Amino acid sequence: MRVDVMGVDMAHSDRTRNSIIWRLTGGLFIILLVVFDHWTKGLALVRLRSGDLDLIPGILKLHYLQNTGAAFSILEGQQSFFLLLTPLLILCIVVFALATPPLKRFLPLHITYCFLISGAIGNFIDRVVQGYVTDFIYFYLIDFPVFNVADIYVTISMIALILLVLFAYRDEELEEILPWKRWDLKRKK
Repeated sequence: MRVDVMGVDMAHSDRTRNSIIWRLTGGLFIILLVVFDHWTKGLALVRLRSGDLDLIPGILKLHYLQNTGAAFSILEGQQSFFLLLTPLLILCIVVFALATPPLKRFLPLHITYCFLISGAIGNFIDRVVQGYVTDFIYFYLIDFPVFNVADIYVTISMIALILLVLFAYRDEELEEILPWKRWDLKRKK
């Protein structure tokens, strides 16, 4: 054990500093992602209210839509349900993010948490402020539901989370990030 002049365990001090840096970086990344999401929604509001914009004719266009449902207009009109559920889901993700060690091998998981939290916050802000979510990306070749950047964050991060859990981490590593396991281990020490 390395000890400094004051008798403090330096390995613990390094871990604490590393943890703080990871959390601050993650928080800043989340803020940047949410700002980008809202910037794109603002552009959609200004540019698309007068009409659609074909990006790739016959395939992809930007189409302004006020969505009162979840991603892809699921559960249309259930705003109170989302206003209650979203903060709880964000809290759960934050708990898992804080329980996940700030180690290089867990970086993909931390990035996934950031995108998932950002997508949830981005659409939650819309629901609280406007009463609907601004959607504007439309693949009309396959008549895919209109979506936005926050929906992309959530969808890609959920796919990444599933792939990470199934293929990137061993069971022992996954147990290491379960909040109740980590806090139980801390009590035993």
